[in-house]
Amino acid sequence: MIFLMIFYFILGICIGSFSNVLIYRLPESKSINFPASHCQSCLTPLKFYHNVPLFSWIFLGGKCAFCKSKISVQYPLVELAGGLLMVLAFYKEVNGFDYFELLKAFFIGVLFIVLLAMSIIDFRYKGAPDLLLNTAVVLSLLYAFSFDGVKNALIFAAIFYALRFLLSKYKKQEAMGLADVYIFACMGAVLGLNLGFVSIFIGAVLTIPAYAIVAKKDYELPFIPFLAAGLFVVWLFDDWFLEVLKFINNFVLDLYGIPHG
Repeated sequence: MIFLMIFYFILGICIGSFSNVLIYRLPESKSINFPASHCQSCLTPLKFYHNVPLFSWIFLGGKCAFCKSKISVQYPLVELAGGLLMVLAFYKEVNGFDYFELLKAFFIGVLFIVLLAMSIIDFRYKGAPDLLLNTAVVLSLLYAFSFDGVKNALIFAAIFYALRFLLSKYKKQEAMGLADVYIFACMGAVLGLNLGFVSIFIGAVLTIPAYAIVAKKDYELPFIPFLAAGLFVVWLFDDWFLEVLKFINNFVLDLYGIPHG
């Protein structure tokens, strides 16, 4: 099991490294293949050993090997986050050497890395590339791997697309980004209806302190990072949230004298 966990960590930092490419290139409609990886300052193409995820940044001291300009700390942080997300996915989803569990861990781990990339892009550009949105939905459906997963994704997408339409009509301006609807679909597929709504609530709660900080700075607060955080928190602690929902349900039934079903 330790070997597999190490493998998932290495896989995660590699996927995280690739997501850095997507973060920098997709919003500017640049090719993700060409040109090859290069220094952002001197544009010198990097050697293969300059591209080792996480470790190259450490060994180079966070500086370009050629011009010595600083390399953004985003690179190692995203790579490390990718590794940790894959390890968490493995720890939560895998109980043995079941291939199905290993696949579920892979799909959900990569989904959260994609959501991390989208969150960073959303903070910078107030939007998310279609490629990442579609990839997130596909990964969430592969993780669910059931008719209920597809059904719940469609229900969430339909509900919040309709809500977006009605609010936009009422306010006479776009009330919710279309990209958010994709994330709602992911929530439905991964968590189901009950926990899906809980994750939306958690995401909304997380926006409150952030909104309080930026409210007076004329800054448009992106919603994808908070929805992604809500999804992650509820997925990680799903058993606890299910117990809370069960407690609330039983409390309401007892309050009205209704027998527990």
